[in-house]
Amino acid sequence: MVDPKHAVSKAATCDIEGCDAESSRSISGKKVEKAGFEITVDPSKNAHLCKEHYKQFKKKTKTDREYERLGR
Repeated sequence: MVDPKHAVSKAATCDIEGCDAESSRSISGKKVEKAGFEITVDPSKNAHLCKEHYKQFKKKTKTDREYERLGR
């Protein structure tokens, strides 16, 4: 049986400086930098975040996301 192309998973690590944990989410690099994180990849690309840094990202951007929802 042939495996679908989208099922291929590569083990990526967190792109936050100093973190070597396995990534679980990928978010726009510009949004991650705007939230105050130092990333090791180009901001114009997606940044991979581990569970802990994703949780911190969600907390830091909570009010921004609320304003976004209210403005639409």
